[in-house]
Amino acid sequence: MPNTFAVVLAYDRLCTFEFGCAVEVFGLPRPEFGADWYRFAIAGIEPGPLRAMGGLSLNVDGGLDLLEQAGTIIIPGWRGVDEPVPPALCDALVAAHQRGARLLSLCSGAFVLAATGLLDGKRATTHWRYAGALQAKHPTIRFMPDVLYVDEGSLLTAAGSAAGLDLCLHLVRRDWGPAKANQVARRLVLPAHRQGGQAQYVEAPMPAERHSGSRIAPLLDAVLARLDEDWPISRLAAEAALSLRSLHRHFIETTGQSPGAWLLAARLIRARDLLETTPLPIEEVAAASGFGTAANLRHHVSLSLGTSPSAYRARFSALAR
Repeated sequence: MPNTFAVVLAYDRLCTFEFGCAVEVFGLPRPEFGADWYRFAIAGIEPGPLRAMGGLSLNVDGGLDLLEQAGTIIIPGWRGVDEPVPPALCDALVAAHQRGARLLSLCSGAFVLAATGLLDGKRATTHWRYAGALQAKHPTIRFMPDVLYVDEGSLLTAAGSAAGLDLCLHLVRRDWGPAKANQVARRLVLPAHRQGGQAQYVEAPMPAERHSGSRIAPLLDAVLARLDEDWPISRLAAEAALSLRSLHRHFIETTGQSPGAWLLAARLIRARDLLETTPLPIEEVAAASGFGTAANLRHHVSLSLGTSPSAYRARFSALAR
């Protein structure tokens, strides 16, 4: 288990929402987890008074010295893409990283992390509004535009503001397993998985956010109930009593995906759930999720998540902890 001391940075003109994301996930008391949770502190990067957006003022627990003890450091946005990052902060972050701390940036906090040089040659993301500025200022970063967050092991970056919650939940999942991450997500009234597209480390959504008025809602329920069966496009159309053209249109309107893309996403989610929560052999996971064979499952997991089913299970299964 890594060092569970989480420290969030505070600075004048603090980004209130991103700061709140870090506090909500890592700093909120969770007695239901007992001792198996994070210790938390707020580190001011400069002398006060520190003001946050919305007219708030902030008290902190200490200064940059807190980073010397931290296992996880969260950078909750930054006060401007052209605002210089204090050299003392860069030095403290680099030193903490060298000691083994994980550094998370939320939204524009990527500019702070980039200023340290630690992201050079690494994958990273930030809010789409700041993509051009980040790439211009730090051209050696391998910028990922279409993701919620990027996990480079000890360096993690989130996209726009709310994606900070996705990244924080992802780290909870890494540290404590899917069951605790799902509990935190429920308390936040968030889905445990959201669409992203970043290989292994961006969580997938539930395969359908069903609308009660949708013509194909009963079809989606039927497919999810019998996902282990074959569902060619002709069968989907027949079940919904729609032409192929109308079926495609209703799928796009309801799920935002084509029938084939939605079905593949549903099978991957079922496979991931089974890998995380059951000891079923890979062959049985493949059959239960509709991939048919272990080879077919491995192909799609590798293509979508950039890893193998066995490696995914080893990383994310609660049974392996």
